[in-house]
Amino acid sequence: MKPRKKFIYQLLPRLLGNTKTTNIPNGTLEENGCGKFNDISDIFLNQLKESGYTHVWLIGILAHASATDYTRFGIPAEYPEIVKGNAGSPYAVRDVYDVDPDLAVNVADRMGEFEALVEGIHRAGLSVIIDFIPNHLARNFRSVNLPEGAEEFGSNDDTSVAFSPQNNFYYLPGEELEIQFPVRKKAEITYRERPAKVTGNDCFTSKPTQFDWYETVKLNYGVDIQNGYTKHFSEIPDTWKKMRNVLVYWAKKRIDGFRVDMAEMVPLEFWQWAIPQVKQEFPDMIFLAEVYNPDAYRSFLSQGNFDYLYDKVGLYDVLRDVACGYRPASDITFALNGVGDIQHHMLNFIENHDEQRVASDFFLKDGKRGRAAMIVTACVNLNPVMIYFGQELGERGMDEEGFSGRDGRTSIFDYWSVDTIRRWNNNGRWDGALLTDEERELKGFYADLLTLCNRETALSNGLFYDLMPANYENMAFDSTRQFAFLRGSAGELILVIANFDDHEVEVEVNIPPHAYDFFGLPCSGSYNAMPLLAGNGSGIVFLANDPVRVKVAANSGELYKISSF
Repeated sequence: MKPRKKFIYQLLPRLLGNTKTTNIPNGTLEENGCGKFNDISDIFLNQLKESGYTHVWLIGILAHASATDYTRFGIPAEYPEIVKGNAGSPYAVRDVYDVDPDLAVNVADRMGEFEALVEGIHRAGLSVIIDFIPNHLARNFRSVNLPEGAEEFGSNDDTSVAFSPQNNFYYLPGEELEIQFPVRKKAEITYRERPAKVTGNDCFTSKPTQFDWYETVKLNYGVDIQNGYTKHFSEIPDTWKKMRNVLVYWAKKRIDGFRVDMAEMVPLEFWQWAIPQVKQEFPDMIFLAEVYNPDAYRSFLSQGNFDYLYDKVGLYDVLRDVACGYRPASDITFALNGVGDIQHHMLNFIENHDEQRVASDFFLKDGKRGRAAMIVTACVNLNPVMIYFGQELGERGMDEEGFSGRDGRTSIFDYWSVDTIRRWNNNGRWDGALLTDEERELKGFYADLLTLCNRETALSNGLFYDLMPANYENMAFDSTRQFAFLRGSAGELILVIANFDDHEVEVEVNIPPHAYDFFGLPCSGSYNAMPLLAGNGSGIVFLANDPVRVKVAANSGELYKISSF
């Protein structure tokens, strides 16, 4: 049976395959090295498949502005002063029809190398997701790989007006761009932009600060933002047509899905118009939206035609606070109820490229302490789950790479190699021989958990039943530090218990008669609960009207397969 749950492995190819150990802060590509498309080898991909993953999300595939000179390949020179870091942000795309030359062994054949990677991912039985960045482009955008019949963004714009529905950008007529850098850096700037374009984070000034998305320019979808956000859609805006064509271009490269960056900064009407057109030709294409406004969730699903949305401001934020001891575990119930009717459309995660690493000094300081949160994340429903590369090794993200400081995140802006990934890589062997025992153990935990979620029908297809209400007044169960629920399907029942405490606990979990009725099981007789993660084969026998008494490890949890006998 093909699993219904999707497990997405998010990775940055620039860092994944880089085995160079130089790691000079603010180092160049030549100094620090860079991973390539072909570093994502069959060996690596087969490991992902065997570990339970179904999809690979590749970050930084689209050609983005960087400080590296590729003019000998016909790629225009960049302006380092408007590039964040030497490698540049993957979200400041300079050519929507090209792949990043950093990732190619033979730059002239970079698209062929990318297509070979897509083929390899499919050969491993995995699906491919790439970013689609609809809200903005790199400040010094320029396409060198325009398909026949395509036009450059802004090529027909009337730059004498601040807004026109058929312009691709917003302008500040008569004003020159003057980014508010420190005085020393200002003296180095050679980039000129007149009239200034509006900056990507809706910054309508010619003087964006270093804290704005100053390396990007905002795309115009026919919304006059400065005049009450009035919409001009009677004639399809030119930007709509161009961005639809970009989606179709990449879909024809056999991409299986798009993670859509900052989808809510683009009018919902565009998604209503564009996604059905793409899906008409590519019906299995998935669209995953980065959206942070819960009030907009249902509109993006029912009207905007998205398949999945980030569950960042709900489950992620709550799980982080619970794991850190800032909120009671019972608050997880409220987070789930907030998206109860759309839960299976929410993407769950405890790490991504924007958030701090679980093992960082800013979060839990140790990857093992994130196991309880990961168990809830992976098992709570049918929805897709994402793991960020290195998360399963306890990567700490505490390097000071250059543009990125020591902030608990792995840099997306710098040329660098990641210690845990580099040791797992072991010069392309991907055998983990250089990992520590603790790292191998954590990696095994993730693989076991994902495998269970795909193997057990109750987890991949089953219904959810929250046990917290039945245990709020249970003196043998601490609802501030433990969370428990059931998953069941077709006669299978699994009890999931997560312990967010820093010590092992012995708890008693009440399963109310209604729960047995809900899953069509008898409310009397004896049951056996067999642990699935521990793998010690020692089951627990209990009566249907009695609580289940179990021990749960610190910062971890267990899954018990329940059967009658």
